[in-house]
Amino acid sequence: MFYGEFIHSLDKKNRLIIPARFREPIKESGSEKLYVTRGLDGCLFMFAEDEWVCQENKFKAMSFTKKEVRKFKRLFFSGAAESQPDKQWRILIPEYLKEYADLSKNVMIIGVSNRIEIWDQDKWNSFYSSSKEEYEDIAEKLIEL
Repeated sequence: MFYGEFIHSLDKKNRLIIPARFREPIKESGSEKLYVTRGLDGCLFMFAEDEWVCQENKFKAMSFTKKEVRKFKRLFFSGAAESQPDKQWRILIPEYLKEYADLSKNVMIIGVSNRIEIWDQDKWNSFYSSSKEEYEDIAEKLIEL
């Protein structure tokens, strides 16, 4: 599982280093590949191979006769890029995904349980600033202990 926030930079070739803390869960899952695709709220989603297969199976179970399902699947899967980290644990972020998420040089890589999200640092800071005040209200609505 993935947890935490990390500031990293895209290099001149649009490569991004996977934070050291995320490497072990990826290795433990037996995944050799990572999948990056269009996320929600202006970020990119990244999945280890085993979780990607789980997500793909969930989408396969959805009826293709529903227009919204077809539209979402087209955008989600057509945007996917398969990547195998190099020896320095760098992956390539394709230009079309960089543009989709408005990534600049500085990015935030955040762990969100079963996935990793990649945000432009300024966009993440804006999202966080506007959302942190609602944190307790959201918890009250969603979580019952």
